[in-house]
Amino acid sequence: MKLEYSTFKVQFSRRLGLTAVALLFGGCAFQSPEYDLSIRTPGTWEAASSGNEGQISTGWVSSFGDSGLKKSVTDALAYNQSLKAAAARLREAGEETIIARARQLPSLGAGTRGSLSDGASIPRSQSYGLNLAASWEPDLWGRLRDLTRAAEADERAAIEDFRGARLSLAANAAKAYTNLASAEQEVDLAKFTLESFQKNLRVIERNYKATGEGALDIQFARTNVSSAQRALEGSKLDREIAAGVLEVLQGRYPGGQTRGPKDLPSLPSSIPAGVPAGMVERRPDLAAARARLLASAQRADATRKNLLPNFSITGASGNTGARFSDLLRTDFLISTIAGNLDQFLYDGGAREADARGALARNDRLVAAFAQLALEAFREVEATLSADRSLAIQEKFLEEEVEQAVLAERQAERNYAEGINPNILSVLEAQRRANNARAAIIRLRNQRLQNRFDLHLALGGDFRTEPK
Repeated sequence: MKLEYSTFKVQFSRRLGLTAVALLFGGCAFQSPEYDLSIRTPGTWEAASSGNEGQISTGWVSSFGDSGLKKSVTDALAYNQSLKAAAARLREAGEETIIARARQLPSLGAGTRGSLSDGASIPRSQSYGLNLAASWEPDLWGRLRDLTRAAEADERAAIEDFRGARLSLAANAAKAYTNLASAEQEVDLAKFTLESFQKNLRVIERNYKATGEGALDIQFARTNVSSAQRALEGSKLDREIAAGVLEVLQGRYPGGQTRGPKDLPSLPSSIPAGVPAGMVERRPDLAAARARLLASAQRADATRKNLLPNFSITGASGNTGARFSDLLRTDFLISTIAGNLDQFLYDGGAREADARGALARNDRLVAAFAQLALEAFREVEATLSADRSLAIQEKFLEEEVEQAVLAERQAERNYAEGINPNILSVLEAQRRANNARAAIIRLRNQRLQNRFDLHLALGGDFRTEPK
């Protein structure tokens, strides 16, 4: 397979000179996390034949032209519990971003108190108090900004995780739907096979009664009928299991009412030629990994800045009085404001180790992202190659089915007319024809499954670029 290659780059650079640390501690400065990750990847996949987020994730479902398939995916997206969990995680990440941003702002608190004493030996008294307190950490070194950007990157990763959950659910619901359709067809084939074997048995029994010959043929025929009955029950069980899988995805198990269509969805004739490698970059898992890599780099910077002095401003104001109205009198007001400068001197190397560990975690995520990207490109190439191979196999299998059915009919006529009284030739012809019929059902389902996998590997449809 000939491939055109382009360079796929992921670059995160956070440059902050910790000169103050070097001046204060002589040699304790850490290198900033700076990465330029380049992966040579195929620019287009020539295995493909010629021929807004919601659109990317689920728009491709309409290309199969099956209303039942589309409804199955829509129901899964509406009621699936795992998708609801991913949505809740997205909301949680949004709240964590708000918390991170709030740390850069001043905080203000207020409190009141009141007391009353009265006793036989002491005079009655009462007192009231009002306190206001404020604090603020000026972000001199940008540590809080780093943590805020890290939280924002985590929220972006959660968004991509949710996109990925939608895409994966759509593909899995589509797979479950076609598996159910395939199971329905196999049940129909098992019924057809049983009826065919029962018909053979009746013909053989009639010949035996007329001629007294063919007792062994009767045993063969009865064996086939029993085998077909067993196969029918197995096919019904497979259909029940397939229906259960779809019901779970749709959040309504045990429904027990799901029935599959009699026909598989139509496979779109071709994949657009020259699918660019850049389409893979929109894959939710890769986008989420990029966001987490950025968050890691931001946290590594924030951790290094823990080595710097910490400066904070605090203020307090309050008053006390014997009457509640005294709380509003300015001459009772006492206010303080203070600035604090803290610098750790020795902690056994814990902070330096924490900074080095943050850089190591960033290195780990860089390597993991590189591996994930390579696996993503391999998945696309594998599914494209499989799509082409399965299409070729289906052409040969269609010819096989046609010839097997012709042989089956000829063998049945020869036996009925006495041209070839050997029942084994009929049974063998029937076996081959039924195997070919079953194989074509499974192969067509396999092609659909592979096409769903291709949409998963590409991160959605074939054309829509993310905004």
